[in-house]
Amino acid sequence: MYLKGIDSHLRVLLRLKMCIFLLAVTTAGIFLALLKSSELTEWIQNNLQNTCQCVKCFSKEDEFLNRYLNRSIEPFLSANADLSEEEFKWWSHLQSNSHNFSYFKATIKTLFKIIPPTPVFEKPQTEGCRTCAVVGNSINLKGSHYGPLIDFQDVIIRINYGRVKGYEQDVGARTTHRVMYPESGSTLDNTTHLVLFAFKIRDLEWLIKSLQTGISGKQVKPRANKNLVMVLNPAFMKYVHQSWLESKGKYPSTGFMTLMAAIHFCDEVHVFGFGADSSGSWSHYWEKMKGKNFKTGPHPGKQEYTIIHKLAAEKTIYFYNGV
Repeated sequence: MYLKGIDSHLRVLLRLKMCIFLLAVTTAGIFLALLKSSELTEWIQNNLQNTCQCVKCFSKEDEFLNRYLNRSIEPFLSANADLSEEEFKWWSHLQSNSHNFSYFKATIKTLFKIIPPTPVFEKPQTEGCRTCAVVGNSINLKGSHYGPLIDFQDVIIRINYGRVKGYEQDVGARTTHRVMYPESGSTLDNTTHLVLFAFKIRDLEWLIKSLQTGISGKQVKPRANKNLVMVLNPAFMKYVHQSWLESKGKYPSTGFMTLMAAIHFCDEVHVFGFGADSSGSWSHYWEKMKGKNFKTGPHPGKQEYTIIHKLAAEKTIYFYNGV
């Protein structure tokens, strides 16, 4: 009788295990079926891939942002970047360029023998929340006292000639990334990222030359840490121009592309030093006031500024007007 009782108990356990197994198989089948549906794909994107831990993260509520945002386009080049010939042709027409697509690919191959194969991003101070300050050069920074707020961010991106020494109270003292192109090149310290905005193949060649050492062992200016170099993706330039600016102007301004890049690799973006001051004057904060006449050259400046204000109005970015 005792053995029969054990045998009966085992049969019950076996049935229970079989039920659990069948339930697991059924659940897995349903999950795999749903995996093909847009609903589950959307759920995965929203719940598994969204690692932002900031107080305010980019979300579906940012309607204006999501109207144009395309995260499939990488803002920076990498060794495995697959730039199409069509994207190359758009980029090569920005300025006169006689080199072909094959020459461009060979130049990129040489470049990535010197710099890291993928962009280097340091870990943020708070896990899951990389905060960034995009610091423009507007005169509205003068007397703003934004320095401590700018320095508080994880990533501090300065553009071209933006001065720091002597202006720390208004613009901060730290710089983690410096955007430049050959005509605005400068020597960087060993901890600052050089972010090259290349508008032609000669710009890439200039970067290669500046990072190589000659017989004397000295680099050609500007000197920079070759392990902290990033190059804006020409495909990203095209995307910003055609999607965000609807092909207005010849190409986007350096400041606007910097902001767009920040939106793609930061979790929270703070924008300083863009636009005129409260009296409508346009100039750089380290220069004497030039006046209220504003010319944006080949860039659609008014369109860019309108977009920035829309992003700020929707609280997608934090925008600081200055004084």
